[in-house]
Amino acid sequence: MKILITGGTGFIGSNLCEKLLKNGNEVICLDNNFTGNLCNVEKFRQNKNFMYIYHDILNPIEIEGEIDEVYHLACPASPPKYQIDPIYTSKVCYIGTLNVLNFAKRKNAKVLFSSTSEIYGEPEISPQNEKYRGNVNTLGIRSCYDEGKRIAETLMMDFNRKYNVKTRIVRIFNTYGKNMDRTDGRVVSNFINQALKNEDITIYGNGTQTRSFCYIDDLICGLIKVMKSDYKLPINIGNTHEITIKEFAKKVIKLTKSKSKIINLPLPEDDPTNRKPDIEIAKKILKWEPVVYLENGLEKTIEYFRAF
Repeated sequence: MKILITGGTGFIGSNLCEKLLKNGNEVICLDNNFTGNLCNVEKFRQNKNFMYIYHDILNPIEIEGEIDEVYHLACPASPPKYQIDPIYTSKVCYIGTLNVLNFAKRKNAKVLFSSTSEIYGEPEISPQNEKYRGNVNTLGIRSCYDEGKRIAETLMMDFNRKYNVKTRIVRIFNTYGKNMDRTDGRVVSNFINQALKNEDITIYGNGTQTRSFCYIDDLICGLIKVMKSDYKLPINIGNTHEITIKEFAKKVIKLTKSKSKIINLPLPEDDPTNRKPDIEIAKKILKWEPVVYLENGLEKTIEYFRAF
């Protein structure tokens, strides 16, 4: 198959490129490297089935020939990165997704959109299931991303209803693994970097807030299964193992054999207090659930960070 990946030089996109190439597909990687990194796909550049195109998703996509599938991953994903230019982030979510959908419509291609657990905002239920409509602050510093992803989901469903575009929506929960941006400012990269340098590990808030971390290999498997399915409504993909941020910091310290101490700083605005996916739909429809234990995934991720 011939597959387009927007945001293909990013963390998730580059791992998806690798998996799809291994499966014998032709892959076109589209990215302007706003938060992606060409180094993540450098090893594929000599592969005859791989093509990289520098492109800003705010501009219409023009690629000759047939395209079978589109994985739309293009968007800054970490709060420090998407808050650099929140208006750009909002535009990427709306205009970028509109451009992708118009392209998929012209090519009669199936398109998968990488949404996020952040569309649930500060959730009032746990675990969060796909029917939960969320509790998002439309005026906060994170809303460019949270609300941006929500309107992008709306576009996906409207193109499906109005133009019969074959759309798929994945709500991705916290993911970690190789090719992570070591400076993305999120909890996994922050803690591992600090621990490897024996620096204080900074926890925002009191550390009782929770996250559920999914290893990249599990996520990639889930994305591909969603794309191959006939299910057009949103599907949560994530790990159901919930852990407090304080417990997670202690685990990183233990696995790195670090001398780091834990310190607490003020909690940023609208930082959610809990994240835990309900994955019953994924288990039933896709026969998917994560298989990588947190400790095993963290060990691999720590080794990736040690290489720098």
